[in-house]
Amino acid sequence: MDIPPSPADPAVVTPSASTTQVPRTRAGAAWVGICAAALAAVVLIVFMLQNTRTVQISFLWMDGSLPLAMALLIAGVGVGIVTMLIGTARLTQLRRLARRRRQPATHAGPPSSEPGNTATTD
Repeated sequence: MDIPPSPADPAVVTPSASTTQVPRTRAGAAWVGICAAALAAVVLIVFMLQNTRTVQISFLWMDGSLPLAMALLIAGVGVGIVTMLIGTARLTQLRRLARRRRQPATHAGPPSSEPGNTATTD
């Protein structure tokens, strides 16, 4: 006599939310990126409005005063530019390496069956 499995039986497999997920798309990733950028802009504006005190800045031969938020923003942008330069150099290095690995070697290859070649294959 066959007994139908009960809904609480662990052997019964029902589709869960993880198996019916919608695949991720570029548009979805762009939307998340835009939302994160908008939130970061709001936080940055609030930070700048709260830090308007003027500070003295000395860098190499330059001296001056500007608002604290502006000085920190300039420093942050400078760090971002340096990071992008280093990242660009590394990506260029990896692309060159990948290109070299994809191209067949022109000077090396299997022995050919030319008249002067004494190599034999078994």
